[in-house]
Amino acid sequence: MNRAAALPPAAAATAALALLCGWASFGRAGRPEPVAAGEGRILVSATGTATAAFFVLRNAGDVPDELTGASWGPAGRVVLKRHVHRGATGSWEPAAGLPVPARAEVRMSPEGVDLLVVRPPALRAGEQVEFTLHFRRGPDVRVRAVAVPPGSAGR
Repeated sequence: MNRAAALPPAAAATAALALLCGWASFGRAGRPEPVAAGEGRILVSATGTATAAFFVLRNAGDVPDELTGASWGPAGRVVLKRHVHRGATGSWEPAAGLPVPARAEVRMSPEGVDLLVVRPPALRAGEQVEFTLHFRRGPDVRVRAVAVPPGSAGR
């Protein structure tokens, strides 16, 4: 092979590699951004045995993440759950995680995925409580949810 003919492609490859390394180092390419959470709602429980909480999750980064669970001090237990449709009836099952794609927004809902809060304390409509959401790649996120009457989680 002619050395002179190989020089331009080698130089171009070296320059491309240097530019990609710089972009990855300084442009935060391939690094997860913390998922932002907001618009939290928790249903006021009529029975005191369980209720549900819902959030809007926003991933502004270029790496997907996954909600793996949540915690809340006063509650006995918080479980990530998925609504399952079976004909005219529905039930729920535990969910291992809720994917939050890169550059996307995910809305939790009673018809999809939400947080089952076991043995919640008595809440009044308008009261705010704080949850900690746990993610597979990103840091934990603390977020507030406002207590709402059942049937108004989507408002």
